[in-house]
Amino acid sequence: MRSRLADRSTRLFLAAAAVAALAATSTACSPDDAEGAASSAASSAEGAGPSSSASDPADATGSSGSGTNASDSSGSGSSGSGSSSDTGGKATASGEGEGAGDKSGYGQSCGTNDLDFTVTSKSQAGGYYLVTAKAKSGITCYLDVNTPSVAFGSGADGVASPVGQGGEDPIKLSGSAVAYTGINPKTTDGDGGKEFETVIIATTDDDPDPAELALPDTATVDKPIVTNWSTDPTETVPVII
Repeated sequence: MRSRLADRSTRLFLAAAAVAALAATSTACSPDDAEGAASSAASSAEGAGPSSSASDPADATGSSGSGTNASDSSGSGSSGSGSSSDTGGKATASGEGEGAGDKSGYGQSCGTNDLDFTVTSKSQAGGYYLVTAKAKSGITCYLDVNTPSVAFGSGADGVASPVGQGGEDPIKLSGSAVAYTGINPKTTDGDGGKEFETVIIATTDDDPDPAELALPDTATVDKPIVTNWSTDPTETVPVII
């Protein structure tokens, strides 16, 4: 998104520079140049006879048709530009990136910042966290990647391994529709592990805006695992198969 905004800013800067250069060229003309231009304009006006100013009905019709087409073209351009919106802290406009905003009917993939998450603690299978994802107001998007990217902390040992449970691809999120994933922070025996109070989740590995979610309790983490997304929470109880 930042690179796209930077490209757009560069285009705007170049356009402004071109306009400024044109204005400078116009103002730099000498009086003789101005007189020459006026003389040329006068000659053109004298050369145009009455027939050039008059138009027959066919010409009028053609001119009217051209005006209609121009209006239609202008209308299309206006509707195509859309209006910007700011949802989830990311301003977007039609044709400008894929940030949070009104995506209804477009079929975009869900970015992490398009979703609201809740985390609850469950006691099944030795204890795990159930994460619920829901599209923010006004957004319709799809979970195209079946498994979320999940990690505790920034170390490689805190990255959760997918276990392949559940799975519906893609899952459409809009309105009250939700998707679930289950995270088991510790799959080893004994007292080993590191403690964390938050978990990092993203819809894809390369999502630029992952979410850091507060856990309902402190988690001891050692070889964590995560399930696929599912619309059925009973399919997201994480176990090693």
